[in-house]
Amino acid sequence: MDAALDRLPKTRVLVIGDLMLDRYLWGEVDRVSPEAPVPVVRYVREEMRAGGAANVANALAALGCPVVVCGVVGKDSSAELLRGMLADIGADTRGLLSDPERPTTQKFRIMAGQQQMLRVDREEEAPLSAPLAGRLLDSLSKLGRDCAGIIVSDYGKGLVTRAVMEGILAFARAADLPVVVDPKGSDYAKYRTATCMTPNEGEAAAATRLPVGTEGEALTAAQALHRQFDLPMVCITRGAKGVLALQGETHRFLPARAREVYDVTGAGDTFIGTFAALLFAKAPFFEAVELGNLAAGVAVGKLGTSVVTRQELAAAAEERSAPARKIFGASAAERLALGELANRLRALGRRVVFTNGCFDLLHAGHIQYLHDSRALGDVLMVGLNSDDSVRRLKGPARPVIGQEDRAHLLAALAAVDYVAIFEEDTPIDLLRIVKPAVLTKGADYSVDKVVGHDLVAQWGGQVRLIPLKENRSTSNLIEKIVATARG
Repeated sequence: MDAALDRLPKTRVLVIGDLMLDRYLWGEVDRVSPEAPVPVVRYVREEMRAGGAANVANALAALGCPVVVCGVVGKDSSAELLRGMLADIGADTRGLLSDPERPTTQKFRIMAGQQQMLRVDREEEAPLSAPLAGRLLDSLSKLGRDCAGIIVSDYGKGLVTRAVMEGILAFARAADLPVVVDPKGSDYAKYRTATCMTPNEGEAAAATRLPVGTEGEALTAAQALHRQFDLPMVCITRGAKGVLALQGETHRFLPARAREVYDVTGAGDTFIGTFAALLFAKAPFFEAVELGNLAAGVAVGKLGTSVVTRQELAAAAEERSAPARKIFGASAAERLALGELANRLRALGRRVVFTNGCFDLLHAGHIQYLHDSRALGDVLMVGLNSDDSVRRLKGPARPVIGQEDRAHLLAALAAVDYVAIFEEDTPIDLLRIVKPAVLTKGADYSVDKVVGHDLVAQWGGQVRLIPLKENRSTSNLIEKIVATARG
């Protein structure tokens, strides 16, 4: 895996397909319009991003691949914006043609918080004219010879006609280049003999006229595509169910890799860009699919059309391959392992929340506190006082439950991602290792009394105080148990 990732900066990829400009209007909603039963979005900001085949190029550039783009835009301000975005990522745009007869495809999304309220599309789906298709294929033949492979990103906007696709495949055969296709529409015959096709479930069902809901049905559909269109490889992306990968007679079902899903926009572009780039970089097929699937899982954890960097992908792959563990001890070796984990989480862009305590005799107050802490980020790490540390703080009769049992009880909670035991009286050393984005403590403290508040501020973190359940404490619980035992 590392070798293929290291080869990406030398893997030149040509992307041909429907280029789009994604426009986002971000706002806030707090009332309904008196004019009609619709929400009123109060404008906050506007953002523009590359979409469609341009987003595939963006995904490749984020991985470090040199990118060549062939496509058609209009003669309008959106085209200039798109050209500028592609130039900014270092893409070779000599294959970008202008057609004054068709507008640059735009998808305008109105967003309120993380919710998409409305999408407005401006597009022309008529097939390219024969002269323009000829010019496009001329650009392909000139720019594609030093590329490692071709990605066809067909969004059904008229660029990837049967004639254009036949020209792409003829050039690829002559140049001995692999072609990976993200298909659209009903004319799948035009993709015949491509190296790999990556339809989603709906597209696979439409192409084969077969159901694809279950694993067995999806496999039957993939085998039908493989046979009918002479495709050496097929991937059916299945959303939350993951990916089915088929190579010849061998197949694998790979589960979805997302931990948190914020926005699925562009996830397919991330998958095909990552998968194809690694395939072109000579990674084994199933490994390339697994990493493409992993990259898509990282992408949907971001809001809006987003890309995944090579560093993020490497960190995600390392996290995936690391032994599953939730509990870290207090030894030097365990601290080193904890530091490596914290570095991976930061590289993945995870918002780490840290809290600490004795957690002797877990009760409802603890559970609510931990749940509220976890809601402030992506990962909750709990620093747990060792037995010796608890005795110094609480007296020789405590803890009631030993540190190993306390750690396992905490680790069993859905809200807790990791537990780290510490021998010191305070978790300062753990904070320096973890560098959390959020440090939580009970609301019976003030921020200036929270151990480590000044340290967390140094790296831009924050302290949050969590309201506590009344009349819930371990001391009260122990007193009640003792009183009951005495009769």
